[in-house]
Amino acid sequence: MGEAGCNCEGTYKEILEKYDKDKSNLIKILNDVQEKCGYIPQKAQVEISEYLNMPMAEIYGVITFYSRFTLNPKGKYHIAVCLGTACYVKGSQKIFDRLKERLKIEEGQTTADGKISIEATRCVGACGLAPVFTINNEVHGKATVKMIDEILDKIEQEG
Repeated sequence: MGEAGCNCEGTYKEILEKYDKDKSNLIKILNDVQEKCGYIPQKAQVEISEYLNMPMAEIYGVITFYSRFTLNPKGKYHIAVCLGTACYVKGSQKIFDRLKERLKIEEGQTTADGKISIEATRCVGACGLAPVFTINNEVHGKATVKMIDEILDKIEQEG
């Protein structure tokens, strides 16, 4: 199966074959890999490097420059807490701190069981519902520490 968490090995070739061997296609290729895998695995980076005849460092630089791309697999439940101004003023940092404390992981990390990953984001466009967090892109507004604890309890009970 390849790298831990990657359920898309073998599809890199299919993705690459859709594009000419032109460096200007890098972002489109990375986007396709991200969509398919949920992150950009190292094996995909190697294959892209060979296909486009580009240094790995250049590909890594592009991946780390754009916040859309990630080098780490996300959990089954990806929780993103908005730390934009409206949410921050209404207490979103406390929610994010509670997530880190309870899950014993830091921003951008995934729990050892692969179930939950967390990240801090900036405005998600739901300022009227501040503070907000998303779980797999589903917005939860007027959030509280109690609300995040209840959701984590449900996820843990799921087994």
